[in-house]
Amino acid sequence: MADVYRNYVAGDWVAGGDAIENINPSDITDVIGAYAQASAAQLEDAISAARAALPACRAMGLEARQNALDAIGRELMARAEELGALLSREEGKPLAEGKGEVYRSGQFFTYYAAEVLRQLGENADSVRPGIEIDVRREPVGVVTVISPWNFPTATASWKIAPALAYGNAVIWKPANLTPASAWVLAEIISRAGLPKGAFQLLMGSGSAIGNGLAGHPGVDAVTFTGSYQVGRQVAAATAANLTKCQLELGSKNALLVMDDADIDAAVAAAVVGGYSGTGQKCTASSRLIVHAGVHDAFVAALAGKLKAMKVGHALAEGTQMGPVVSAGQLQSNLDWMERARAEGADVVTGGERIEAETEGYYMSPALLTGTTNDMSLNREEMFAPIAAVQKIGSYEEGLARVNDTQYGLVAGIFTGSLARATHFRRHTETGCVMVNLPTAGTDYHVPFGGRKNSSHGPREQGRAAAEFYTQMKTAYISAGTPA
Repeated sequence: MADVYRNYVAGDWVAGGDAIENINPSDITDVIGAYAQASAAQLEDAISAARAALPACRAMGLEARQNALDAIGRELMARAEELGALLSREEGKPLAEGKGEVYRSGQFFTYYAAEVLRQLGENADSVRPGIEIDVRREPVGVVTVISPWNFPTATASWKIAPALAYGNAVIWKPANLTPASAWVLAEIISRAGLPKGAFQLLMGSGSAIGNGLAGHPGVDAVTFTGSYQVGRQVAAATAANLTKCQLELGSKNALLVMDDADIDAAVAAAVVGGYSGTGQKCTASSRLIVHAGVHDAFVAALAGKLKAMKVGHALAEGTQMGPVVSAGQLQSNLDWMERARAEGADVVTGGERIEAETEGYYMSPALLTGTTNDMSLNREEMFAPIAAVQKIGSYEEGLARVNDTQYGLVAGIFTGSLARATHFRRHTETGCVMVNLPTAGTDYHVPFGGRKNSSHGPREQGRAAAEFYTQMKTAYISAGTPA
């Protein structure tokens, strides 16, 4: 096995109990590297180091903390091309998307670097004479970050950056499918001048390291992004110790296309929302709910775009859609296609495994029609480049279909009516709403999160992140009687 990339514990790079190979999904003969798997003893060491680091984290000067986060962010942005290529190589998204993700990750750090200096408290007069009140936020303590493989740098960054900005100690457990991006981010953070133990990297399986961290009494807060099923397990593990918990989970996002929509714009949004990142994103629009008046034109135009889409190696010039992340994900996608056919869906195009110049996990983007909202492909998250069209006859019917789901992350509408758009954004049961925009694509300075089974706990991103990464303290001060 090649040289092993190590975990980062208590300020040192340490070997694990064993290691895994990281395989390029665009070319399965390409081994990116070997990555250490943390042991149970190292998990305990990391928690002990994090707890020991808390006083230094709190005592770190604001400008020193700001400078550290700013340096991390600026290095990420400066190295976006290099690190984006690595990200695309191991995850499979096209190079432009990989570079964009790394650059955006840098922006998370520079944004929260600025937030370090905006941590202002509140004060008030007591209802009792001669007493003043001071209200401020303090660090929550040791924060475990469990991040997914589909945005291996961005999702981790929007959790790690605010956790550090508010003075916490962070233990990061990244996804085992994308350890290279995790390791390089950890290496950058390790050089930022943070106190020893303030940031640590534990690579390993979710069952061993993830569960061990989530259920550990030495952890004060756990932030997790992943599937609904695993999220329930994380919530159960944290409940045993009353550990603060934040979950971003599954989705089944809908894009509603009305008969007064700009069809070209709606089709372009459906391509971005449903197929960028090979459909492997929580904001993907896998349900396309289309008014009967434009249904046929919309389907024909979208099918044409998908048939012309270039599927290939993530790093190849001109690639519009790369492979899916793993053999298991590919098989799951192909199984979904068979399930959709069995349920009565019509396959307009795609959904087949395809060969490319290199051996990888490639499939053609799929479009299904003749579907209903009670079919499993419209109820369950697929994480695949598969979108299903439902035909509706009115806005009211369309809105009801949009909301008829256990999830509530993002919903979108394409319409030329301001009144309809306003009604839609006020009546959708989702945390995010897009009007004449793709469902995929959010900003870093405003809250992000969903409703129903898509999210649990405080919102992520923007100033809303303070709610999770801090705890409130209210102090009462009596100055005594003036002389």
